[in-house]
Amino acid sequence: MTHNRGLLLNNFQQLLGSYKESKNDAAFHCPFCNHHKKKLNINLSNQKYHCWVCGVKGRKFIYLLRKLNAPYEITTEILKNVGEYQSYNRDKDEKTIYEVSLPKCFKPLWKAHNDLTYKHALKYLKDRNIEKRDIIRYGIGYCSDGGYQNRIIIPSYDSTGKLNYFIARDMFPNSKFKYKNPKISKDTVMFELFICWNKPLILCEGVFDAIAIRRNAIPLLGKFPSRTLLKRIIQNRVKKIYIALDRDARKDSIKLSKFLMEYGIQTYRIDMKESDPSEMGFRKFWKLLDETSEYSFTQSIRDQLYD
Repeated sequence: MTHNRGLLLNNFQQLLGSYKESKNDAAFHCPFCNHHKKKLNINLSNQKYHCWVCGVKGRKFIYLLRKLNAPYEITTEILKNVGEYQSYNRDKDEKTIYEVSLPKCFKPLWKAHNDLTYKHALKYLKDRNIEKRDIIRYGIGYCSDGGYQNRIIIPSYDSTGKLNYFIARDMFPNSKFKYKNPKISKDTVMFELFICWNKPLILCEGVFDAIAIRRNAIPLLGKFPSRTLLKRIIQNRVKKIYIALDRDARKDSIKLSKFLMEYGIQTYRIDMKESDPSEMGFRKFWKLLDETSEYSFTQSIRDQLYD
């Protein structure tokens, strides 16, 4: 794709001030080290940037724009110019249609029911450290018959309060299939209704972990954020993220930490030791979180070498 060089220079000038232009590059004053000379070199053709003093560098404009906390309008113009707007950013007013509804057999657990499955459901949640207030807050229910028989149903709602997914967990230990989830894409943001994007996020693996954490926790339903979740993180300019993946997902946790750091996000990788958040409980988890230091590039290299 052919870039509009003049428009790119004008956009970056609005962000970084005056520049010194060469064949493919433009040099600006670096806002990260504030050197008195123009040492931040931006290649307008291949999108690579590098400061010759403080060493900040990257391979895509989106990473630099994220570090600069660039206004949405300028970010949009630059990404459209280089043909990457659709990949990283979309109109904030875009509406998503979710083809999902709760099972017909769904019964709310915050209301008493006269059946044995209801009692089993309450006991299962109690054993998972799920309290009554959690049941009410997340709208947790169960099914005693139908296609989701003997399963706990945990709904997820988007920022407008519309159902975007649900988890169906078997409450009995002898089940061959622990989870039976709706046949739709997992490309969504679980529990988005409860997320405050201008506060630190906590990324964990499962819904029970997120419920135990309580505050600003998003279950990944896997080891890596969905495409939609990454968009929300970028669009909302999230500054700090804690990663709380299970101990057996150490390599995935390191990979995710490195990925987020490339976007200029302060990243904290919590060492979950031998327990996951739902096993630890709210107080122990937050004590561990408070003791966690910011993850550094040096630590990331060390972890990859000695893993």
